[in-house]
Amino acid sequence: MDQQNKKVGVGFGVMLLKDKKILLGKRHDDPEKASSALHGEGTWTMPGGKLHFGETFEQGAEREVLEETGMQVNKMEVISLSNNIVSDAHFITVGFLCEDFSGEPEIKEPDEITEWRWFELSSLPKPIFQPSQEVLNNYLSNKFYSV
Repeated sequence: MDQQNKKVGVGFGVMLLKDKKILLGKRHDDPEKASSALHGEGTWTMPGGKLHFGETFEQGAEREVLEETGMQVNKMEVISLSNNIVSDAHFITVGFLCEDFSGEPEIKEPDEITEWRWFELSSLPKPIFQPSQEVLNNYLSNKFYSV
């Protein structure tokens, strides 16, 4: 497929922050199960996913957090925008910060995310999924946009 016929997708990552700790999920090591056009198998990621037709960014982010963790988002704000390009996929990632939520993380999609864990911002696991890393980088450097 030539460049002209390829489409750009929109996705988001939600940075759930509690007591200066961030919630990250371990993506399955099997690329088929990790299910990402951006090839995130074996990485740690924020809850997130792709925007569905007709959704606002907030609706999509709330839906993904609920589907992936069982947690309810009460209030969040857009903190980051990044351009994620790999050899065969291109996504615009909208990053959210959410410090107002309820519930505890559960493994709702075990074929995709094998565990959820809270990490200190000063002691993050590696590797981190590229879009999640960019949201984190923007947050930590007080930037909004990354190329």
